[in-house]
Amino acid sequence: MSRPSTPDAEAVFAEELSVVRPGLSAPYARALPGARAAVLTRLWRALAYEPLPWIAGREADREGLTVRLADGRRLHGPRPDPYVTSDHVTELRLGERVYERPEALVGALDVPHGDAFSAELGDSVASLALSRADRTSAAVPGPSAASWAWEQRIVDGHPYHPNCRARPGFSVAEQLAYGPEHRTSVRLDLVAVDDALVTGEWPKWLRDGERVLVPVHPWQVAHVLDTPVQEGFAGRPLMSLRTLAVPDGPHVKTALSARLTSSVRDISVYSVRTADTVSAFMEAMTSRLDAPLHITRTLGAAGAGFPDLAAVVRESPDGYAGEGERCVPVAALPLTGLPEKASWLAEFTRLVLTVGLRLLELGVALEAHGQNLLVILDRAGSPVRLVYRDLADIRVSPARLARHGVPVPELSGRIVTDDERALRRKLFGSLVGGTLGATAGSAAALGEALERVAPDLPRTADLPALLGDPLPVKALTLMRLSPETPGDLWTLLPRLLGGPGSS
Repeated sequence: MSRPSTPDAEAVFAEELSVVRPGLSAPYARALPGARAAVLTRLWRALAYEPLPWIAGREADREGLTVRLADGRRLHGPRPDPYVTSDHVTELRLGERVYERPEALVGALDVPHGDAFSAELGDSVASLALSRADRTSAAVPGPSAASWAWEQRIVDGHPYHPNCRARPGFSVAEQLAYGPEHRTSVRLDLVAVDDALVTGEWPKWLRDGERVLVPVHPWQVAHVLDTPVQEGFAGRPLMSLRTLAVPDGPHVKTALSARLTSSVRDISVYSVRTADTVSAFMEAMTSRLDAPLHITRTLGAAGAGFPDLAAVVRESPDGYAGEGERCVPVAALPLTGLPEKASWLAEFTRLVLTVGLRLLELGVALEAHGQNLLVILDRAGSPVRLVYRDLADIRVSPARLARHGVPVPELSGRIVTDDERALRRKLFGSLVGGTLGATAGSAAALGEALERVAPDLPRTADLPALLGDPLPVKALTLMRLSPETPGDLWTLLPRLLGGPGSS
């Protein structure tokens, strides 16, 4: 069967780079093999663990893992570790042919919706190689550096998504101008909106009389919006790319109608309408919890009534770090060198699971992945408190709140659920499968940390499921290959500790 040809993203990037930043051409070429391996490693994780409908079975042996496809072909690779983040898979063998490029492998698999996914994988490889090519001059943040300085040190993006650096629709020049890993500053524009939908206290400096000034990303202005803009202000892009830290000010989350990893990053009308209520509720919950957790308050949200033009302003997490302390996004922890110590990893594991389980028991499941969760380190580097930001995707259980005598907020929609499995998936998948897994870097290290801290964890009704059941994580590749299915899809990773569970 003939297949439509797609542009070679690596070559396209190389050609553009030779024009806009020729000095990076040679480092980019050197970074390509490692970038292919990084994306191939993430893809192999999906092929080894996700419930992809065209996989008939999996067989492990001393040499690795063989994946049996429904059409009879066999795909072979090394024995997988679902928590490894190194570039350890350099090739996979499909039948008699060896593949080093993930997009070529997906093309050869010839699966439904594979063409679009293959193109995204090629973009992910090229974009990741570009990011790695430009990291040599990145200085290590000093003791008093703002959290955004740590975020701009994060080069590889999502630790487990094959689309870890995919940015379809972004040229090389735009990536260099807007990508946080390129240590840039981005000037946002402003769009004046009459009769805007506003919740919370929209800042006075973002108003023009009765009109609301909505900050918009320059990529959005160039590719999506067709409306006059005013010159705005500069900010440092964070790892989400569309959220920026204003110097000595708040963080501003903009709509960016581009697909990054799995989702199109706009801001729904629902999110604008519920932002103030959710923020006030979570601020009250942290006070009730009496635990080392801070929530970055949403100061205001505004929009024009459609997802492509909206923004959220929230306080900076840096204000929760005291003198001599550092506020570091969890995704940046491997860059500090601290997780190499088993005792440090156990200390961190105890902190985050204690907070997460206690809050879940009360009725709130955080999506505590490495981007949303930050940790405050003391002078010695010990984790002492947590900061959580971006409340758009938490889950709230009215039944659990009521059992503990907590007033139920006036909320509806996707954020509200009493489904026990959905609540546990939200917290366990992000906090253990994402935050702790990527920080530990291997199933052995993560299992050891859990075993060390298990006796100290709160004895909640959710603890047996956490320690004894297989771990639910998002099936990221299945989600990209299932465009007809909205929402999250899930898979199960092997249990990290022995013993029966009780989910």
